[in-house]
Amino acid sequence: MTPPEITAAEQTALDNALLDALNPLASAMRARATGLAEERMWDADPIEVTLSILTTWKVVDAEVKRLTAIAAKTAGSYGASYERLGAAWGITRQGARKKWPDAIGRSAPAEAEASLIELFGGSAELSQDPSSGGWRWAGKGADGTRDEADSTSYYPTKEEAAAHAGAFLKEHVADRRQAPADHRDTSS
Repeated sequence: MTPPEITAAEQTALDNALLDALNPLASAMRARATGLAEERMWDADPIEVTLSILTTWKVVDAEVKRLTAIAAKTAGSYGASYERLGAAWGITRQGARKKWPDAIGRSAPAEAEASLIELFGGSAELSQDPSSGGWRWAGKGADGTRDEADSTSYYPTKEEAAAHAGAFLKEHVADRRQAPADHRDTSS
């Protein structure tokens, strides 16, 4: 996935907002570290001043990571899969799982159990992938056709997987022309 692009104007506004947010923190941290009054603390060796800025960016970076993990966990609590978290961040499902291992809560065992649906003379089994939390289906239509969800993707909810399985089963009903003829008693 390509990272989201922002316009030059958005980039400038973001840079200004980040610098505006950084300056009070940098001033406070430098004042504590040097013991100088905030109005005099920038009157120093340029290397020391810029290293103070770098140290402050490190604090901001750690805070962004913390807030990012909270956002990932919030998305996971609403049902986002690791696949979707990864797509949003521009990384793989496995990368998202490694980056935010606690973002998606473990499903209760009863919820993770496979279940069977029977419709239109066929049946399909729904199962949950333990690593992603996503749902899959595999079924056999009444006409004998077998199929399953794409092996590389999962549905975010059991209901969505069931809907796709149901659509498959509806498309593969037994051929009605081969059904036994209606035998009515015509003797009277």
